[in-house]
Amino acid sequence: MARSRKSKSSGSDLYAEFSGAADEVSEDADLPKDEAGRRKIKRQYQGLLGIRLEKLRGRILNRERINKTVEGIYFICAKCLKVCHSLDEGIIEDPANQANLCLRCGKSRTAAA
Repeated sequence: MARSRKSKSSGSDLYAEFSGAADEVSEDADLPKDEAGRRKIKRQYQGLLGIRLEKLRGRILNRERINKTVEGIYFICAKCLKVCHSLDEGIIEDPANQANLCLRCGKSRTAAA
């Protein structure tokens, strides 16, 4: 018996999962390359951590060396629970690394006091 040939279905999108990534790239196209990369990494951290953001609030996630003198820090702000980077949002670092804040939350805290 001869086998019948499989037909390709043109109606279904085989790469539908990558279409969301294309939207993110177009959204970050007007940013400098390094800032777009940091935004992408922040989104990945939020996706990976998910509901554990509450548990890890205020903690440092990763330190990276930008060049010989500048260090970048990914952290979760203890107040707004966003994944932040020290070069984008700024950081008010806690000596115990338990309550790190972004500059916006830190300013609102000092203004209230």
